[in-house]
Amino acid sequence: MVAAGDETARTAFRRGLRLGVPFAVVGFLLSLSFGVLARQAGFSVMQAVVTSVIVFAGSAQFAMLSVITVGGGISAALTAASLMNTRFLAMGVALAPSLPGGPLKRAAQGQAVVDSSWALANRGDGTFDRWLLFGTTLPQYVTWTLGSVVGAVFGEALGDTHRLGLDAIYPVFFLSLLIVELRDPTSRWAAAGGGLLALALVPISPPGIPILAASTVALIGLVRRSA
Repeated sequence: MVAAGDETARTAFRRGLRLGVPFAVVGFLLSLSFGVLARQAGFSVMQAVVTSVIVFAGSAQFAMLSVITVGGGISAALTAASLMNTRFLAMGVALAPSLPGGPLKRAAQGQAVVDSSWALANRGDGTFDRWLLFGTTLPQYVTWTLGSVVGAVFGEALGDTHRLGLDAIYPVFFLSLLIVELRDPTSRWAAAGGGLLALALVPISPPGIPILAASTVALIGLVRRSA
């Protein structure tokens, strides 16, 4: 006999898989673009693929590439990538109370956090459905890896990724997530404030700083909601 909790978890996981498919398709195109650009920047096929497998974060990977392609060193590239990923600090703070187990177990579960999965798993009351989060992330991770392989191996045949419009997919992806948050009255002001601040900082600050600033606004919104 299947326990009610197990059945609920399976239902949430299967729903997450379905919700993750559209984002997985977008992720495939993004990672394909990354594979192509990484090869043009001097990465080997293995280096491009392993980067996607380990990092699994488009903003960080493209920030790293942008530094390398203009002649920046490894330390500068890693700094830019790390700044891009600082938004996960705010997301992790919000998610942590919804994850069971000790620090190590929660940290392991937190590896499934990506922007779209985090937003979709948000119940709107300050809690998150972790099984829906896992289900939504799984297809995205698979297609992200596959896209990087295809881009790195067959990138030369694709030619200029800007000609195919692949460079427009990434900002549209984040804009869609922002629109979802703007529809939620409890997170609307934090989302709008973070988005406007990031937009204002883009022309005048190094890569990663706008995301860090927007994450700070999100943390302020989280504290106000808890209060």
